[in-house]
Amino acid sequence: MRAALAAIVAALVAAPYASAADKYPTKPMRLVAPFPPGGGTDILGRLIVGPVSERLGQTVVVDNRPGAGGALGADIVAHSAPDGYTLIIVSSSYSAASAFGKPSYDPIDGIEPVILIGTTGIVLSVHPSVPVKSVAEFLAHVKANPGKLNYASVGVGSVTHLLFELFKLETNTNFVHVAYKGGGPALAATVGGEVQVTAISAVPSMPHIRAGRLRPLGVTTLKRMSILPDVPPIADTVPGFEVVHWYAMWAPKGTPQAIVKLWNAEVARVLKSPQMSRQMSSEGLTSAGGPPQEFYDVNKSAIQKWRRVIKEAELGTAK
Repeated sequence: MRAALAAIVAALVAAPYASAADKYPTKPMRLVAPFPPGGGTDILGRLIVGPVSERLGQTVVVDNRPGAGGALGADIVAHSAPDGYTLIIVSSSYSAASAFGKPSYDPIDGIEPVILIGTTGIVLSVHPSVPVKSVAEFLAHVKANPGKLNYASVGVGSVTHLLFELFKLETNTNFVHVAYKGGGPALAATVGGEVQVTAISAVPSMPHIRAGRLRPLGVTTLKRMSILPDVPPIADTVPGFEVVHWYAMWAPKGTPQAIVKLWNAEVARVLKSPQMSRQMSSEGLTSAGGPPQEFYDVNKSAIQKWRRVIKEAELGTAK
C-alpha cells in the first residue's frame, strides 16, 4: 500500500517537490484541533485520523490547542514548517476569529487550503429552565430582561460570539457574553446552568438535545435541518438571518501541492465511506470533500462577512 501511495504522490507532484513528496510520510503527523476535547473539531478530527493513519502508514496524532476562539492553534500551524507533518482542522470559528483579531499571517492567502469537510447549522439552545420554546418567545424574554441573560461562546471572536453580535444587531436585544475555550466547555456551562443560552454546531449539541439537557429554539440555516425537523430556522422570526457552520482542514503556506492533494484525496475518501456518511448524517452534517479551492472560497467569503459585522457592531478590531 505504501508503494502505491508513493506512486500516486509521484504522479501528482510538481518537479521541485518530487524527491520529498515520494517519500512522504516518513514519521508521525500532527493534526491540531484548536479547541478542547468534546467540540466539533475534536470529534471530527478523531474520526478522520484513524482511517488516514492506516492508509498513509504513519500515525496522525490529534493535538488539542485551545484558546482565543481557535486563533491560538491556528497561529501555531500557520508558523509551522510547510512539510506536511502539521495540519489543522478548523470550524467556521477560524474565519470569525481571523476577522476579529489581527493574526500575524494572512488568514486567507497565508495558509494552504486542503479540504472543506462539511457544512451544518448552528443550533440556538437554552437551558430547560429558561421559560421559552421558540425564537419569538426568546426575543420577548430577552427584551423583558435586558442584560440579565448570559450566553456562552466558544471564545472571544469565535463564530458563536459574532453570531450573537449579529443577532443582537438585527433584533435590538441585549444579553451578556461569557467566553469559554471551546464548544465542549460552552455546552457544559449551558447544560449546568452557569449560563442560559448558547449557539453551537449540531455535531456536539445533539447528544444534549436528545437527552433533554438543552432545548433547541432555532437553527441558523435558512431551511430546517433533517436532524432537527421540528426546529425552525431563526430566519423565520428574524428575516434573512443565516450563519452556515463548516469544518475544514488547512496546512502551512508553502506545503507541497502533492502533499495537499494527497491529504485532500485521503480525507475525501474517508468522507465518502459508508460509516462516515452515516456518522455525519446522524450529526446533521452535509459532507463536502471537494478540491482545496472550495474551502478557500468559503473561508474568504466568511471572513469578509464577519469583518462587516464587527464594524457595524463597533467591536473595534476588524481590519
